[in-house]
Amino acid sequence: MKILILGHKGMLGSDLFLRLFAFHEVEGKDIEDFDIASQEACTEAISEIEPDVVINAAAYTDVDCCESDSDTCFSVNAEGVKNIALACRERGIKIVHFSTDYVFDGMKRNPYQEDDKCNPINVYGKSKLAGEQYLKQFSDNFLLIRSAWLYGKNGKNFVKTIVEKARTEKVLNIVDDQVGSPTFTWDLAAAVQLLIEGRHTGIYHITNRGNCSWYQFAVKILKSACVTDVTVKPIKSDALQRPAKRPHYSVLTCRKFFETTGKTMRYWQIAVDDYISKMGY
Repeated sequence: MKILILGHKGMLGSDLFLRLFAFHEVEGKDIEDFDIASQEACTEAISEIEPDVVINAAAYTDVDCCESDSDTCFSVNAEGVKNIALACRERGIKIVHFSTDYVFDGMKRNPYQEDDKCNPINVYGKSKLAGEQYLKQFSDNFLLIRSAWLYGKNGKNFVKTIVEKARTEKVLNIVDDQVGSPTFTWDLAAAVQLLIEGRHTGIYHITNRGNCSWYQFAVKILKSACVTDVTVKPIKSDALQRPAKRPHYSVLTCRKFFETTGKTMRYWQIAVDDYISKMGY
């Protein structure tokens, strides 16, 4: 297949590029190559490559900044998806798009399924839901993948932040009342490859297996990195006073992915060990 990855230099996009490049003809475009908020620019970028599949890994992901910069957030995460969908619809091109656990409000206490009602509680989640709605409205050939708590080689992420903070701080205060599933972008990219090559469509939840709080995640990161002289203290979300509210529970069930592919994702703890080893921490 000929595949165009939008946002190919980002954390997820770069791993998708590496995974798919060995098996397909892959091209990439990023923020310096086109403006996702421009319908004309998206159409031009896609028509220039003439791909069989467009993977949209471009997004505005700074959850707190989205609260004060909602116009940019929606132009990228919502209008950008509409622009891509319209450009692909004209040419019969399949779209692979990524969304988030933050489209849910966190009121459940068992894992969210693909058809559960969305009710985002922050601007970022609302923008991503709007993008999902545009995708469904303007494309009849799409793969919509919701994931969560991403970390990978490129870009800012929680694992890097914890390791870096541990070099200068001996006490880390981490929230323990938000529960989700940490997901290694390398593993997510492999799962996406399976779905693309299987020519599957629709909505899928994909994360690493298991779940934890951010506090438990931080404890595991330091253990994997062999850091023994730092204390991690649990705190409540309210203590941070961050601009954007977060869902207290946003675990996604990956049952549909397993039933479709016959494959299961690695446990999140194993993926963290692998990432820490690869990064040389």
